Amino acid sequence: MEDLTTQKKPGAIEKLLFSFRKTWFIIFAILTVFLGYQAAQVRPDASLSKMIPAKHPFIQNYFDYRSDLATLGNVVRVVVENKNGTIFEKSYQQTLQKITDEVFYIPGVNRSGLRSLWTPNVRWMEVTEEGFVGGPVIPDDYDGSEHALEELRTNVLRSGEVGNLVANNFKSAVIYIPLDEINPDTGEQLDYSAFSDKLESTIRDKYASKDIAIHITGFAKLIGDLIEGAKQVGLFFLLAIVITLVMLYWYSRCWRSTLTVLSCSIIAVIWQLGIIKLIGSGINPYSMLVPFLVFAIGVSHGVQIINAVGANRIHGNDKLQASRLAFRGLYIAGLTALASDAIGFTTLMVIDIEVIKELAIAASIGVAVVVLTNLGLLPVLMSYVGVSEHGVKYLQKSEQQSHPLLTFFSRFAKPKWAYSAIAVSLVLLSWGLYYSQQLAIGDLDSGAPELRQDSRYNKDNAFLVDNYSSSTDIFVVMAKTEPQKCIAYQNLEMMDRFSWVMENTKGVQDVKSIVYVSKMGMFGLNEGNLKWFSLNRNQYVINASVGKAPDGLINPECSMAPIIIYLDDHKAETLKTVVAAVEEFKQQYQPQGVEFLMAAGNAGIEAATNSVIESAQTKMLLWVYGVVIVLCFITFRRFRTVACIILPLAFTTVMSQGLMAVMGIGIKVATLPVIALGVGIGVDYGIYIYSRVKEALERGLPLYETYQYALANTGKAVGFTGLTLAIGVATWIFSPIKFQADMGILLTFMFLWNMLGALILIPALARLFRIGRNSA
Repeated sequence: MEDLTTQKKPGAIEKLLFSFRKTWFIIFAILTVFLGYQAAQVRPDASLSKMIPAKHPFIQNYFDYRSDLATLGNVVRVVVENKNGTIFEKSYQQTLQKITDEVFYIPGVNRSGLRSLWTPNVRWMEVTEEGFVGGPVIPDDYDGSEHALEELRTNVLRSGEVGNLVANNFKSAVIYIPLDEINPDTGEQLDYSAFSDKLESTIRDKYASKDIAIHITGFAKLIGDLIEGAKQVGLFFLLAIVITLVMLYWYSRCWRSTLTVLSCSIIAVIWQLGIIKLIGSGINPYSMLVPFLVFAIGVSHGVQIINAVGANRIHGNDKLQASRLAFRGLYIAGLTALASDAIGFTTLMVIDIEVIKELAIAASIGVAVVVLTNLGLLPVLMSYVGVSEHGVKYLQKSEQQSHPLLTFFSRFAKPKWAYSAIAVSLVLLSWGLYYSQQLAIGDLDSGAPELRQDSRYNKDNAFLVDNYSSSTDIFVVMAKTEPQKCIAYQNLEMMDRFSWVMENTKGVQDVKSIVYVSKMGMFGLNEGNLKWFSLNRNQYVINASVGKAPDGLINPECSMAPIIIYLDDHKAETLKTVVAAVEEFKQQYQPQGVEFLMAAGNAGIEAATNSVIESAQTKMLLWVYGVVIVLCFITFRRFRTVACIILPLAFTTVMSQGLMAVMGIGIKVATLPVIALGVGIGVDYGIYIYSRVKEALERGLPLYETYQYALANTGKAVGFTGLTLAIGVATWIFSPIKFQADMGILLTFMFLWNMLGALILIPALARLFRIGRNSA
């Protein structure tokens, strides 16, 4: 069917673009070289502060006391295991000493908080008839002899570090490494990738042997492993390019247009990376999918352009005229779709987490770039290279034959098929609504769910959990008091009551605080009599009982005492239970003189993150759909039209949430943006299809012929785009980074269902809403 675009008059933008083609080509070439130079300098960028909701009350409380909680914040644990013996061997202790010394000099380590059997701040203590005696765990006269090793064994048993710094089976020991987020010497932010590489090169690679195994856990190591895994994303990107190249040629049978579309899409990625470098940003593990999305959006819109150029060439237009007509017919729909993408992505800014905001900015910049490369550069290039004769002949042959898929999809404009499709959609919608009620916020797996369970990091974490009593999931509540009042009896008594409540909360392993130290002090001052293991009402006695309190259990002003809660895990349900228990205690007792503030520790920070995501997910979806609805209404000016475009997207969103619940994928920092990105890209299909439907309706064609026209001019391109993009992201399923694999599953599902929804439900809904002739 002939394209109705020829009946439109050329607009000012078309005249400006095609009248100065050479000038625009030179401008694009200069910008590509400049931004390509900038893109080559983009580096991985990640920090703890960017991955947490900085304005959440929990995080604000943590920031207020960050310096007092240095040993409970960003921490790495290096476990040195003796595979063939125990830690009480001379060779093992020599290795542990060397590793401790190596770690001490790694940039980023908070050296005052470093703890190991070989650091002087790890001490033993014993109750005697004369009171407390103690000293460093490693004796001052340690020489590696049998006598020294036996003394070391005794000191370890008296130190209270078994299960904490020393494994329960005495086969390994931990080096506890708190980190400085900002280097105090240079003022620069900690480079997690460099720090992780340093741990590997100076510790694991150097000291791991047939006798010694090294296990490393902690946020910095996790991010380092994610960045290392993210480098493989380049391979997936290259694979996606190859797949797209093959699919484009199979679709067009023209190498010229295939390579032109690919080139413009790659140029869009180069521009996007160059611009984020100019604004001082980088690529973090969570925004690494953005370049692929920019490439995907570029291909999606590029296919529409070459499809239209080829159709115009069939009808006798030369290269220049075919390109002009293609631009004329698609630039309004293209601008609408890309504006929907860009503004939709910016709605992610409502989520108060820096990495998501950076992702939103990067994606929006990428879409803005696609406007220039695919609606500007691509039509200009096509006006020079055109579609090859082989490609034109293939298109002519395809047009003369009725494609079975187009014939199939055109049936959904008929009443029987339309109403059947809507009925099936309602069944699928019901399925999605039912299972989406079970969708959880946060992590659903133990260890580091960002990585696969068989990853080296998760194996290291499992070793730590299996061999040590102290949990790696720590939730810290800060007991705030007036200065010099943190060890007042009435405050300690309230902390003791709070600790008892938390110890009896589901998911809590143990609770430690200055209260425990005071009780131990009373126990020791009274010859180890268990009857004295309690708080004393005499303030002078209390002061004496906490005289040897370890660092970090009260701050220097004695205005805050952290209560350290060790959890079974950091799963969403566990964190929600703990937060609810703290809130219930505060409401029930309303303590005077002490205020219990949440939360620090890795589990406390994750609880804050889950809270922000839970409150933001609905708001984000409302913004995304609100923006898309407004832009579609501005373009098409009819609510029934907007409904035809939006409802298929909404069905896919609900089913995606149901799929996440069924597959055990929680809503978290990594997965929350995917739904918005899926909507942003999916709306393109509906806009392109309905723009052609609108053209035919304006000519007075009945609905069935209208949809046949739309399918002939853009339906094949929509189907091809959805299939190609789905195959491209499906390769992510094999990524070593689990959340990237989860993204691959979700995006594959959304690309396919958005494409099918547009092709099937737009004509069905048009029939239902009585749009066009013969639809009543």
